[in-house]
Amino acid sequence: MGRQQKFSTEFKQEAVKLVLGQGLSLAQVAEDLGVGKSTLDKWLRSAREQIRDFNALKDDERAELQRLRKEVHLLRIERDLLKKTAIYFAKDTSKGTAS
Repeated sequence: MGRQQKFSTEFKQEAVKLVLGQGLSLAQVAEDLGVGKSTLDKWLRSAREQIRDFNALKDDERAELQRLRKEVHLLRIERDLLKKTAIYFAKDTSKGTAS
């Protein structure tokens, strides 16, 4: 039995976009990306469910959800930048304390 692969969220979203957005067939996208058809089908069903849930929201709820998603995205970028900055200064500090 084959090893189960772990795909990033971005990879899954792009695969779904190829099928839903560009109208390519599920079989073709699965083959091109080296993903099982059943796996891609599962991603498609999940995406369609999210779209259905999103469309069921009221306009103000939808706007708030979009705003919060953007805010989370920006906060993650800021967090990652702070981590990298902390690592940089920690390395710089350790170099300066050596005698």
